[in-house]
Amino acid sequence: MSDPARSAPRISVVICAYTEDRWEDILAAVASVRAQSRPALETLLVVDHNQPLLERLGKEYEEAGDVRVLANAGPRGLSAGRNTGIAASRGEVVAFLDDDAVAERDWLGRFAEAYADPRVMAVGGRTVPVWASGRRPAWFPEEFDWVVGCSYRGLPHGRVRVRNVLGGNASFRRTAFDAAGGFATGIGRDGDKRPLGCEETELCIRLGRALPDAVLLIDDRAVIHHRVPEARERFRYFRARTYAEGLSKALVARSVGAGKGLESERRYATRVLPAGVARGLRDALLARPGGAGRAGAIVAGVLTAAGGYVVGGVRARRGALTFRVPPVREGGRG
Repeated sequence: MSDPARSAPRISVVICAYTEDRWEDILAAVASVRAQSRPALETLLVVDHNQPLLERLGKEYEEAGDVRVLANAGPRGLSAGRNTGIAASRGEVVAFLDDDAVAERDWLGRFAEAYADPRVMAVGGRTVPVWASGRRPAWFPEEFDWVVGCSYRGLPHGRVRVRNVLGGNASFRRTAFDAAGGFATGIGRDGDKRPLGCEETELCIRLGRALPDAVLLIDDRAVIHHRVPEARERFRYFRARTYAEGLSKALVARSVGAGKGLESERRYATRVLPAGVARGLRDALLARPGGAGRAGAIVAGVLTAAGGYVVGGVRARRGALTFRVPPVREGGRG
């Protein structure tokens, strides 16, 4: 009989960092990986074109055999940083953790369990917001927690099959990148510039096309806690992020077609969001705090995202918005 511990895949964890302003967060993220009940093979800290941060982290972990500090070998941005980590990884599975998040102790263990099925090519988890102000803003609807990089109301519960995982709390078999290529550059985050996204959605759809039998899962027991700074608790950021999501979705739809590119979004827009508006209005009628604000924020978020999608579609057709899918070259497996 095989030993599950021996047959479980080795997991490399990639954490991308770009600013010294998150120094304590980065250290906490690494510490949470090192405290896992199922140890990671290695933690790869990829620094995005910031030489002082690269040198400081290099000194911090120079005697740590389980942590490697790398410079982003591609263009500036989160996608290229992740691709650098993938190329240097030695594990059969590569997991991604945001630099301002901490993982619960069984995070990697939950991922490893799912990969017992050889058809599983990606597993994501649940991301819980940690509000800088100490509590969720009364106006901020749970349906839009993706705005701050967290799991949102409307996602399925348990361990379930999905179209795509969410990038800040996700893992992939290393062979998934061999089949489909890496994260597309030109879609995702680039430091503090416009908060674009959807790079993991585009990758997952591309993966499904390259490997039609691939299974992608979310297991909501694989939990991380993601810090939300005060600046992202404001409506100004909410509006900017939803607009940027529309721009990104237009790129994805142009790449993979609106059928696949907007498949999950249609259910979200036609079922989840109307129910959220109804809850907000009901709470307003019952004089509960924030009800009207939440209903209004949902409507505003939909309209702003739709506006971004229209603008993004025009720009994409004109070639003003482009992205590239790079191959992931092996750099560290052994």
